[in-house]
Amino acid sequence: MRLAHVGVLLDRQAAKRRWENGLNVFQTYIGEILGHAGISFQWLDRAEQISQKGLDVLVVALDGKEEETASEIWKFAEEGGVVISFMGLSRLADKLGYSDRGPAGKGYAMLPAKFADQKPLRYLQASPWLAVSTSDHVPGEIGKIKKDHPDGDTLGAALLQFRVGKGVIDRWAVDIAETVVKFQQGAGPVIEDGIPALDGTGPVDDGILKADDAIEMDWELDREKTGTGAPYFAHAYADLWREVLIGHLLRRVVERGLTLPVIGYWPDGISHVAMISLDSDHNTDESAEVTADVLGECDTPATWCIIEPGYSAHIYKRVEQEGHELAFHYNAVHHDQGKWEEAEFRRQFEWLKTAVGMEKITSNKNHYTRFEGWGELFRWCETYGILSDQTRGPSKKGNIGFLFGTCHPYFPVGWSDEQNRIYDVLEISFLTQDLDHRTLADSSVIGPFLEQVEKVGGVAHFLFHPVHIYNQKPVRHALRKVVREAKQRGFVFWTGKQINDWERARRKIRIEECDGDGHILVQSETDLSDVVVWVPLPDENEAEPSDSAQMRFGVRCAKKVVTVQAKQRRWV
Repeated sequence: MRLAHVGVLLDRQAAKRRWENGLNVFQTYIGEILGHAGISFQWLDRAEQISQKGLDVLVVALDGKEEETASEIWKFAEEGGVVISFMGLSRLADKLGYSDRGPAGKGYAMLPAKFADQKPLRYLQASPWLAVSTSDHVPGEIGKIKKDHPDGDTLGAALLQFRVGKGVIDRWAVDIAETVVKFQQGAGPVIEDGIPALDGTGPVDDGILKADDAIEMDWELDREKTGTGAPYFAHAYADLWREVLIGHLLRRVVERGLTLPVIGYWPDGISHVAMISLDSDHNTDESAEVTADVLGECDTPATWCIIEPGYSAHIYKRVEQEGHELAFHYNAVHHDQGKWEEAEFRRQFEWLKTAVGMEKITSNKNHYTRFEGWGELFRWCETYGILSDQTRGPSKKGNIGFLFGTCHPYFPVGWSDEQNRIYDVLEISFLTQDLDHRTLADSSVIGPFLEQVEKVGGVAHFLFHPVHIYNQKPVRHALRKVVREAKQRGFVFWTGKQINDWERARRKIRIEECDGDGHILVQSETDLSDVVVWVPLPDENEAEPSDSAQMRFGVRCAKKVVTVQAKQRRWV
């Protein structure tokens, strides 16, 4: 069982042309998607490298549209390689008997169960191909993409699969990488108020620029209601599209008798992770004491985001002693005497470090989810050593849930002026705040939120304010209810720092080889224990006993639990 060698082609010249003209190349994000799954791959920046790298699979992120590039890709497939493209390969359309109809806007994809057990899936960028002539390469057509609406006009197949020589060319109509990015970060910078919900439940047009002023969900089509009538964004579309991409890649690998291990999202013995964060608005010591009492009663750690002027010193000491995390709560809200500028961010951060007596602060969340532009906040966090941010979440009663399409910790991507680099800041978005508050959502959403997080393996992040925990008994009871229901479902509560430290450490592990008996060669840049590695089993292992194989990304995998040490390579 040999390890599949995967290459990702991002034509450097094509990318450079786009950047020079102010265009984004969000296709770079394929690397982040694969990296989060722990999949080993190598970048290719020009087509000539395809034949030089000993690849089994070529993922085409950006192909440049030159004839020479198309020829190299075709040759690779003819000789037995697997080619996977996302909204690309227009130079090969005619040769395959198809025509590229160009960008088709937003809509919904209908995929068979083996690709996605949830349908429809909202997409944000697609370019379907239509058959125009007879070709020797009759494709398999998988799924459909619908224009605008799940019941809209069919624009074409979601996935075309062509036999070419000894290999295959798979072409997705949906640009999955761009779709994931735009769900997570919006389609553009935040420069004005967002569009509110027609039913009045999501008045984001409040004159305050926020993260949720730029979302790519549909107020009508992507929300559901609980039994009490509470509306919420129900689907983690970005996470589900990640699973589509990875599952498809793994299936193509195992069909060829190869394997491509993935690294589990959480340590062995932890199936689901939840998180409580607290924003210290109003800063009354009494509210902090009551909140700490409730968390102690629940035996649950939390991330305390402290806004200036903060609590008294004894509060910070108690928070630390009881195993919680102290974090930053940057204030850029004008009516709370805040400003959106780097100098003010730095000043407030320096105040916090002095107030709590700590030089190293891991996490931040902006007051009122204040957000402007595209990457300013992430650049500030990088500059001042903040490793994780939690700003991206709902500010209104009616836009709670998965409004950014994700509950996974992820590294955001820069705009074209930074050549779409990946920021060194881990984003952990939140789902809702202060449940059962008199003007906010009720706790009937807890179950649906936990169910969707379980499904995709992310983080169930709930935000509360100590001032509301103190002043409103229903909010206090809702916090207890979140912890109780999550623990009943097997969730383990971590702080933002714990999530950040784990995610960064697991990404320093690399699977280098796999032998005929399924043993893997692991290399790591860090010490880490209880790491789960899922090794996909080739089709001939269909008889593998069920107690030693589990389904991951729609593929049967053997589970390995490993302990790794920095700078060591070992077979397991």
